[in-house]
Amino acid sequence: MKRIRYKLLSLIGCCVFLFQFISCQEDKISFNKEIRPILNKNCISCHGGVKQSGGFGMVFRENALKETESGVMAIVPGEPNKSEIIKRIRHHDPELRMPLEAEPLKEEEIELIEKWIAQGAEWEEHWAFIPPKSIQPPAIDSPWVKNEIDQFVMKKLVDNQITPSKVADPYTLIRRLSLDITGLPPTQDQVNRFLADSTYQNYERLADEMLNSPKYGEHWASMWLDLARYADSRGYEKDSYRSIWQYRDWVVKAFNSDMPFDQFTIEQLAGDLLPNPSIDQLIATGFHRNSVSNDEGGSDNEEFRVASVIDRVNTTWEVWQGITMGCVQCHSHPYDPIKLEEFYTSYAFFNNSTDGDLPHDLPQLRTFEGEDSTDLEEIKSWIVKNANEEESNKWERIIRTKEPMIRPLLFSDFDNVSFQNRGDQDFMVVLGGAFIKLSDVDLSKTAQVYLQYYRNDKEPAEVVVRKDSVNGEKIGEFELGYARGWGNLTLSGTEILQSNETTDLYLVFEGEKNEYKCTVDGILLTESLPGKNLEGYQHIQAMVDSLLIKKGGKSTAIVCENPEKFQRKTHVFMRGNWMVTGQEVTPAVPGIFDSIPANKTANRLSFAQWLVDGNNPLTSRVITNRFWNKIFGKGIISSVEDFGAQGEAPSHPELLDWLALKFSDDYQWSVKKLVKLIVMSNTYRQSSSVSPELLEKDPNNVFLARAPRVRLSAEQVRDQALMASGLLSDKMYGPSVMPTQPEGVWQVVYSGLSWKTSEGEDKYRRGLYTYLRRSSPYPSFITFDASNREFCLSRRIRTNTPLQALVTLNDSVYFETAQVLAKEMQNTSAELKEQLEHGYQKLLFKPLTKEKSQILETLFHETYQYYEENNEEAKIVTGTDDIQLAALIIVANSLMNLDEVIVKS
Repeated sequence: MKRIRYKLLSLIGCCVFLFQFISCQEDKISFNKEIRPILNKNCISCHGGVKQSGGFGMVFRENALKETESGVMAIVPGEPNKSEIIKRIRHHDPELRMPLEAEPLKEEEIELIEKWIAQGAEWEEHWAFIPPKSIQPPAIDSPWVKNEIDQFVMKKLVDNQITPSKVADPYTLIRRLSLDITGLPPTQDQVNRFLADSTYQNYERLADEMLNSPKYGEHWASMWLDLARYADSRGYEKDSYRSIWQYRDWVVKAFNSDMPFDQFTIEQLAGDLLPNPSIDQLIATGFHRNSVSNDEGGSDNEEFRVASVIDRVNTTWEVWQGITMGCVQCHSHPYDPIKLEEFYTSYAFFNNSTDGDLPHDLPQLRTFEGEDSTDLEEIKSWIVKNANEEESNKWERIIRTKEPMIRPLLFSDFDNVSFQNRGDQDFMVVLGGAFIKLSDVDLSKTAQVYLQYYRNDKEPAEVVVRKDSVNGEKIGEFELGYARGWGNLTLSGTEILQSNETTDLYLVFEGEKNEYKCTVDGILLTESLPGKNLEGYQHIQAMVDSLLIKKGGKSTAIVCENPEKFQRKTHVFMRGNWMVTGQEVTPAVPGIFDSIPANKTANRLSFAQWLVDGNNPLTSRVITNRFWNKIFGKGIISSVEDFGAQGEAPSHPELLDWLALKFSDDYQWSVKKLVKLIVMSNTYRQSSSVSPELLEKDPNNVFLARAPRVRLSAEQVRDQALMASGLLSDKMYGPSVMPTQPEGVWQVVYSGLSWKTSEGEDKYRRGLYTYLRRSSPYPSFITFDASNREFCLSRRIRTNTPLQALVTLNDSVYFETAQVLAKEMQNTSAELKEQLEHGYQKLLFKPLTKEKSQILETLFHETYQYYEENNEEAKIVTGTDDIQLAALIIVANSLMNLDEVIVKS
């Protein structure tokens, strides 16, 4: 009997323990969901990664659990009664209660913190730093659901007792689809086909057609160029011209070809480091040549080179990781677990490019035309015949870039020269008797020595190449001729005696001491061309020499890496000051992430590959969210630039992770497939109309129960007006153009730049191709919230100002489009109603309602009467005596200013 009672008691005890265990598991506090939001809102500003009042910080768990300056433990895991944080947030004295000078925490918040500490005060990484896991879309049985996006959205709508909106009318839907995929309104043919058959299947066919249109790449390139801070000028005071439009064209082509986003990433960040990179891959590196540079006289080149590298670090982390790395330049991140030195381990990835804050904006990739292009092809054919294609590509890169050029900062030693690394003074002035030393040159791999220079003296100057010392054996010599001006830097060289040794080279400038000889920009060392002992070799070598001297037909700024022997060392900047350095660091990613594999060299290439490998928790989320934000006007995370602890929480976290994995894994980084998935959802296809009940329940459309109404981008507003009038040019690519803009906008200082209005169709090209000068951007674009591209811009903040109406009413571009549209309206019919109907349908593709027609008729008649009384003004508007046309122009102008025209519904 006792044994039975014992077993019964044991069983009861086990049941009680099991019940308590299950209860504990059910009540487990989530640090990320329940505790972190309280700390971020109330505590982190004083107890974060930088400011740690009282020696207590909450970004890192080890800081939170250590002894504070007062000798007490703020958090004692398992014992809330011994934790100073609980005493302080419950303290009755407002001068001791935390948070100071703020409202006390709510009782339920305090109880959550107590329970969390009692459970062991377990920490979690911020959700964004944890890789997304495979998620099954919710099982939703509803005819409204078209794809997995709808399943996630519908689940949230059902949970919040909200009904989704019906599908938008065909007129609205086809216009929305075209504006989102191509950036332009649909063609009349596309509208007619959709109105005749608005089934889901035909909608998909039209979506595919638009995705395959070359206009697709132009539209999405505009978003990317904001991130890349692309501009046609260099910034700062002089803001002189920068030739980099070939990078813009590369982006358009990459989107149109649906280049996988991982490849798109690697080529932009490290195309030059790829094995045997192509010309296009070098152009892609222009992404990081878009940083501003300062060639103002007297500015320190190293200071602004450093500023450019810092910008590249901040831009890369913001674009691909959604992390505000700029916070870490001077101190550890206030909110996210990234330490000061980790900014500089990232900086080290970008610190070894050859470019600097130099007036000539080198290195540049030159393009040859005509006879020069023929010569280059002959050289390549020779090398392929006598070596291989890889060697041919290598020589093409050398000829086109003149890299790796050894510039004055990298010279081992020199004498009797003058050199200041400052704006407009970054060349080395060389006098007679001077020498320039290059250390440890492998003579078995060096056949030619070239000097890039200019000189105004027409008398030739002799340069002798010696080895070992200034008075060592002469192994080559060449003559410097007259070279006019900075823009015509000349490359002169000599073939030297080769040997199987590594030695120091001295370039000795013969002549009277202190007699000016030349101004040196750099030295280029090359190997022997293949086929040295064959007939025709000298002819090929002469063509190489000739092309190295040529300026080239067009050029684009690119990134090239310093050779290994010239790699810079990276140090932590104390308090962000580049002149006060601390410990030396090497390239690495922050410790919160998986490190770059040990079998890879830590450089820009391995870093770019790390960004898009399967272990990175952020890239696919951040990029997916960017495309969602562009289409919906608001991201699943609205702070698209900040996925850190202070960023907004995702409205649909499971959907974001599912999309991220779909994009990177299933779609293999195909952007077109991602865009199509989004636009094929019924979430996207909903009407934007909103009922009072829905507006009260979800004023900000967080649950996506309707489509958003979003004003068109600056470029779209202009492009739409041009397309409606029939003026829009289909021409793609090439140098940026200068459409009409008001007189006197450009006030150019220290520069010969001027705004010369383009002629012919160039005046009517898409906004993407408009010349962008950072200090004076195209006025109507800035008015509609476009970026001046000085820095990376993740999202344009949409404003609504009277200036915008003044632009679309009065700007010469919009008035010209109104004139052309009015003439078309006039030629359509003799009946006013039909003229108005035609103008309205050209812009919105749907019938004009009776009410709107009456308003427009009234406007026409009032305007007509005014011009009858003011005939001279009508002539100014039309250039003729046609008063009816003058009145129609005002009507057309008004149509282009309708809210429904400049907004995507």
